[in-house]
Amino acid sequence: MQERELRCAICDGDMLFEVPPCEDGHDDCPELVCTRCGAAEVVAPIVVHLWMPSGEKRRVAPAQRSAAA
Repeated sequence: MQERELRCAICDGDMLFEVPPCEDGHDDCPELVCTRCGAAEVVAPIVVHLWMPSGEKRRVAPAQRSAAA
């Protein structure tokens, strides 16, 4: 099992977390379990998409324009 040190919200401190045996069958399980209290934590990447309207021109904010001048 892999181990990592993370902040546990239940223990209120830095604790060792380990990857439990995965029952789903995938190799890279995002779940970690605190070795002291057993609290589970899911570590997964967060994807953020930025949508910008295509008809709108990108403009510089007035404060940035005056600071650069």
